[in-house]
Amino acid sequence: MRRNMKITVSLIIVNIVLYLAMLLFGNRFGPYKYLVFGAQYGPLVSQGQWFRIVTALFVHGGILHIAFNMYALYQLGYIIEMVYGEWKMLVIYFASGIAGNIATQIFYYNSLSVGASGAIFGLAGALFITGYKEETAHYMKSLAMGVLPMILINVIYGFIPGSHINNAAHIGGLAAGLLLGKVIPAGGYSYYVSIPDMIKKIFKKDFWTSPWHQYQRKEAIWFLISMAFVVLAIVSFVYLIVFDVIMFSR
Repeated sequence: MRRNMKITVSLIIVNIVLYLAMLLFGNRFGPYKYLVFGAQYGPLVSQGQWFRIVTALFVHGGILHIAFNMYALYQLGYIIEMVYGEWKMLVIYFASGIAGNIATQIFYYNSLSVGASGAIFGLAGALFITGYKEETAHYMKSLAMGVLPMILINVIYGFIPGSHINNAAHIGGLAAGLLLGKVIPAGGYSYYVSIPDMIKKIFKKDFWTSPWHQYQRKEAIWFLISMAFVVLAIVSFVYLIVFDVIMFSR
Protein backbone atom coordinates (compact mmCIF):
# COMPACT_ATOMS: atom_id res chain seq x y z
CA MET A 1 0.00 0.00 0.00
CA ARG A 2 1.23 3.55 -0.72
CA ARG A 3 2.44 5.61 2.18
CA ASN A 4 0.51 8.63 3.43
CA MET A 5 -2.85 7.00 2.75
CA LYS A 6 -4.27 6.46 6.22
CA ILE A 7 -7.26 8.74 5.73
CA THR A 8 -7.85 7.74 2.11
CA VAL A 9 -7.90 4.04 2.95
CA SER A 10 -10.13 4.63 5.99
CA LEU A 11 -12.67 6.51 3.85
CA ILE A 12 -12.63 3.78 1.20
CA ILE A 13 -13.22 1.11 3.84
CA VAL A 14 -16.17 2.99 5.36
CA ASN A 15 -17.76 3.46 1.93
CA ILE A 16 -17.30 -0.20 0.97
CA VAL A 17 -18.59 -1.50 4.32
CA LEU A 18 -21.75 0.61 4.02
CA TYR A 19 -22.24 -0.53 0.42
CA LEU A 20 -21.88 -4.20 1.42
CA ALA A 21 -24.37 -3.66 4.25
CA MET A 22 -26.81 -2.20 1.75
CA LEU A 23 -26.32 -5.20 -0.54
CA LEU A 24 -26.91 -7.65 2.30
CA PHE A 25 -29.84 -5.97 4.04
CA GLY A 26 -31.15 -3.32 1.65
CA ASN A 27 -33.78 -5.47 -0.07
CA ARG A 28 -35.66 -5.75 3.22
CA PHE A 29 -36.68 -2.12 2.86
CA GLY A 30 -37.89 -2.23 -0.74
CA PRO A 31 -38.15 1.20 -2.37
CA TYR A 32 -36.92 2.87 0.83
CA LYS A 33 -33.52 1.16 0.67
CA TYR A 34 -31.46 4.21 -0.20
CA LEU A 35 -33.30 6.43 2.26
CA VAL A 36 -32.77 3.91 5.05
CA PHE A 37 -29.02 3.94 4.43
CA GLY A 38 -28.78 7.72 4.30
CA ALA A 39 -29.58 9.03 0.82
CA GLN A 40 -30.33 12.73 0.47
CA TYR A 41 -33.82 13.81 -0.52
CA GLY A 42 -34.65 17.52 -0.53
CA PRO A 43 -38.11 17.42 1.08
CA LEU A 44 -36.86 15.23 3.94
CA VAL A 45 -33.89 17.53 4.55
CA SER A 46 -36.28 20.49 4.62
CA GLN A 47 -38.36 18.65 7.21
CA GLY A 48 -35.42 18.57 9.59
CA GLN A 49 -33.38 15.58 8.43
CA TRP A 50 -30.26 17.71 7.91
CA PHE A 51 -28.03 14.72 8.63
CA ARG A 52 -28.72 13.34 5.14
CA ILE A 53 -26.45 16.02 3.69
CA VAL A 54 -23.62 14.16 5.47
CA THR A 55 -24.73 10.52 5.34
CA ALA A 56 -25.38 10.66 1.59
CA LEU A 57 -21.62 11.03 1.07
CA PHE A 58 -21.18 7.39 2.04
CA VAL A 59 -24.07 5.86 0.05
CA HIS A 60 -23.67 4.59 -3.53
CA GLY A 61 -26.16 3.51 -6.14
CA GLY A 62 -24.44 0.46 -7.64
CA ILE A 63 -21.20 -1.42 -8.17
CA LEU A 64 -20.01 0.83 -11.01
CA HIS A 65 -20.86 3.93 -9.01
CA ILE A 66 -18.85 2.94 -5.97
CA ALA A 67 -16.04 1.38 -8.04
CA PHE A 68 -15.47 4.57 -10.02
CA ASN A 69 -15.69 6.81 -6.95
CA MET A 70 -13.37 4.67 -4.85
CA TYR A 71 -10.82 4.44 -7.65
CA ALA A 72 -10.89 8.24 -8.00
CA LEU A 73 -10.63 8.63 -4.22
CA TYR A 74 -7.67 6.24 -4.13
CA GLN A 75 -5.79 8.22 -6.77
CA LEU A 76 -6.64 11.75 -5.62
CA GLY A 77 -6.66 11.06 -1.89
CA TYR A 78 -3.11 9.75 -1.97
CA ILE A 79 -1.81 12.91 -3.64
CA ILE A 80 -3.76 15.28 -1.39
CA GLU A 81 -2.54 13.46 1.73
CA MET A 82 1.01 13.68 0.39
CA VAL A 83 0.77 17.40 -0.39
CA TYR A 84 -1.43 18.71 2.45
CA GLY A 85 -1.19 16.10 5.16
CA GLU A 86 -3.91 13.74 6.32
CA TRP A 87 -5.91 16.11 8.55
CA LYS A 88 -6.19 18.83 5.92
CA MET A 89 -7.14 16.19 3.37
CA LEU A 90 -9.99 15.06 5.62
CA VAL A 91 -11.18 18.65 6.04
CA ILE A 92 -11.15 19.23 2.27
CA TYR A 93 -13.01 15.95 1.68
CA PHE A 94 -15.83 16.58 4.13
CA ALA A 95 -16.20 20.31 3.50
CA SER A 96 -16.33 19.78 -0.28
CA GLY A 97 -18.77 16.90 -0.01
CA ILE A 98 -21.10 18.86 2.25
CA ALA A 99 -20.86 21.90 -0.06
CA GLY A 100 -21.79 19.68 -3.01
CA ASN A 101 -24.79 18.28 -1.16
CA ILE A 102 -25.94 21.75 -0.16
CA ALA A 103 -25.85 22.64 -3.87
CA THR A 104 -27.84 19.47 -4.52
CA GLN A 105 -30.44 20.59 -2.00
CA ILE A 106 -30.86 23.81 -3.96
CA PHE A 107 -30.74 22.60 -7.56
CA TYR A 108 -31.96 18.97 -7.32
CA TYR A 109 -34.45 19.43 -4.53
CA ASN A 110 -36.87 16.69 -5.59
CA SER A 111 -34.24 14.12 -6.57
CA LEU A 112 -32.74 11.29 -4.56
CA SER A 113 -29.00 11.85 -4.33
CA VAL A 114 -26.16 9.57 -3.19
CA GLY A 115 -22.41 9.34 -3.62
CA ALA A 116 -19.03 10.72 -2.66
CA SER A 117 -18.45 12.48 -5.98
CA GLY A 118 -18.87 15.99 -4.52
CA ALA A 119 -16.09 15.29 -2.02
CA ILE A 120 -13.94 13.71 -4.73
CA PHE A 121 -14.41 16.72 -7.01
CA GLY A 122 -13.33 18.82 -4.05
CA LEU A 123 -10.07 16.87 -3.87
CA ALA A 124 -9.62 17.35 -7.62
CA GLY A 125 -10.23 21.08 -7.27
CA ALA A 126 -7.74 21.38 -4.41
CA LEU A 127 -5.16 19.46 -6.42
CA PHE A 128 -5.71 21.65 -9.48
CA ILE A 129 -5.37 24.94 -7.63
CA THR A 130 -2.22 23.63 -5.93
CA GLY A 131 -0.51 23.91 -9.33
CA TYR A 132 -0.84 27.70 -9.14
CA LYS A 133 0.77 28.08 -5.72
CA GLU A 134 4.27 29.53 -5.67
CA GLU A 135 5.45 27.08 -3.02
CA THR A 136 4.37 24.05 -5.05
CA ALA A 137 7.24 21.95 -6.39
CA HIS A 138 7.67 21.99 -10.19
CA TYR A 139 6.89 18.28 -10.61
CA MET A 140 3.72 18.81 -8.62
CA LYS A 141 2.55 21.63 -10.88
CA SER A 142 2.44 19.36 -13.95
CA LEU A 143 0.63 16.69 -11.96
CA ALA A 144 -1.92 19.25 -10.78
CA MET A 145 -2.54 20.45 -14.33
CA GLY A 146 -3.12 16.84 -15.39
CA VAL A 147 -6.35 16.68 -13.38
CA LEU A 148 -7.99 19.42 -15.48
CA PRO A 149 -9.17 17.12 -18.34
CA MET A 150 -10.84 14.80 -15.82
CA ILE A 151 -12.67 17.73 -14.27
CA LEU A 152 -13.83 19.17 -17.59
CA ILE A 153 -14.92 15.84 -19.09
CA ASN A 154 -17.00 14.88 -16.06
CA VAL A 155 -18.63 18.30 -15.68
CA ILE A 156 -19.48 18.52 -19.41
CA TYR A 157 -20.81 14.95 -19.42
CA GLY A 158 -23.01 15.82 -16.46
CA PHE A 159 -24.85 18.41 -18.57
CA ILE A 160 -25.79 15.85 -21.25
CA PRO A 161 -29.53 15.05 -21.05
CA GLY A 162 -30.15 11.57 -19.71
CA SER A 163 -26.74 11.24 -18.04
CA HIS A 164 -28.46 11.05 -14.60
CA ILE A 165 -25.44 12.75 -13.05
CA ASN A 166 -25.76 15.16 -10.14
CA ASN A 167 -23.74 18.03 -11.55
CA ALA A 168 -24.75 20.27 -8.66
CA ALA A 169 -22.76 18.06 -6.29
CA HIS A 170 -19.85 17.96 -8.74
CA ILE A 171 -19.69 21.72 -9.29
CA GLY A 172 -20.44 22.58 -5.67
CA GLY A 173 -17.74 20.22 -4.43
CA LEU A 174 -15.31 21.45 -7.09
CA ALA A 175 -15.88 25.10 -6.13
CA ALA A 176 -15.33 24.30 -2.46
CA GLY A 177 -12.17 22.35 -3.28
CA LEU A 178 -10.77 25.20 -5.36
CA LEU A 179 -11.43 27.65 -2.53
CA LEU A 180 -10.02 25.40 0.17
CA GLY A 181 -6.98 24.52 -1.92
CA LYS A 182 -6.34 28.24 -2.33
CA VAL A 183 -6.59 29.21 1.33
CA ILE A 184 -5.25 26.09 3.06
CA PRO A 185 -1.44 25.99 3.13
CA ALA A 186 0.21 22.88 1.78
CA GLY A 187 2.46 20.85 4.02
CA GLY A 188 1.99 19.12 7.35
CA TYR A 189 2.92 15.61 6.39
CA SER A 190 6.48 16.14 7.71
CA TYR A 191 5.18 16.69 11.23
CA TYR A 192 3.00 13.62 11.59
CA VAL A 193 2.04 12.68 15.13
CA SER A 194 -0.11 9.64 15.94
CA ILE A 195 -3.64 10.29 17.16
CA PRO A 196 -2.99 9.14 20.78
CA ASP A 197 0.16 11.29 20.95
CA MET A 198 -1.67 14.24 19.38
CA ILE A 199 -4.44 14.02 21.98
CA LYS A 200 -1.85 13.89 24.78
CA LYS A 201 -0.06 16.94 23.38
CA ILE A 202 -3.28 18.93 23.01
CA PHE A 203 -3.96 18.65 26.74
CA LYS A 204 -0.44 19.63 27.77
CA LYS A 205 -0.26 23.22 29.02
CA ASP A 206 3.04 24.12 27.35
CA PHE A 207 1.97 22.72 23.99
CA TRP A 208 0.00 25.87 23.15
CA THR A 209 2.65 28.30 24.40
CA SER A 210 6.07 26.80 23.76
CA PRO A 211 7.80 27.83 20.49
CA TRP A 212 9.22 24.31 20.26
CA HIS A 213 5.76 23.01 19.30
CA GLN A 214 4.78 25.63 16.72
CA TYR A 215 4.68 23.24 13.75
CA GLN A 216 2.87 20.48 15.61
CA ARG A 217 0.51 23.11 17.04
CA LYS A 218 -0.63 23.98 13.50
CA GLU A 219 -1.23 20.32 12.80
CA ALA A 220 -3.15 20.01 16.06
CA ILE A 221 -5.56 22.73 14.91
CA TRP A 222 -6.20 20.90 11.63
CA PHE A 223 -6.55 17.67 13.59
CA LEU A 224 -9.25 19.23 15.76
CA ILE A 225 -11.12 20.61 12.74
CA SER A 226 -10.98 17.24 10.98
CA MET A 227 -12.18 15.44 14.11
CA ALA A 228 -15.12 17.86 14.27
CA PHE A 229 -16.14 16.62 10.81
CA VAL A 230 -15.72 13.00 11.93
CA VAL A 231 -17.93 13.66 14.96
CA LEU A 232 -20.47 15.32 12.65
CA ALA A 233 -20.52 12.20 10.47
CA ILE A 234 -20.97 9.90 13.48
CA VAL A 235 -23.76 12.07 14.90
CA SER A 236 -25.43 12.16 11.47
CA PHE A 237 -25.53 8.38 11.27
CA VAL A 238 -26.85 8.17 14.83
CA TYR A 239 -29.69 10.49 13.82
CA LEU A 240 -30.26 8.37 10.71
CA ILE A 241 -30.54 5.19 12.78
CA VAL A 242 -33.02 6.90 15.12
CA PHE A 243 -35.07 8.02 12.12
CA ASP A 244 -35.03 4.52 10.62
CA VAL A 245 -36.15 2.96 13.90
CA ILE A 246 -39.01 5.46 14.22
CA MET A 247 -40.08 5.07 10.59
CA PHE A 248 -40.24 1.28 10.63
CA SER A 249 -41.70 0.93 14.11
CA ARG A 250 -44.92 2.66 13.09
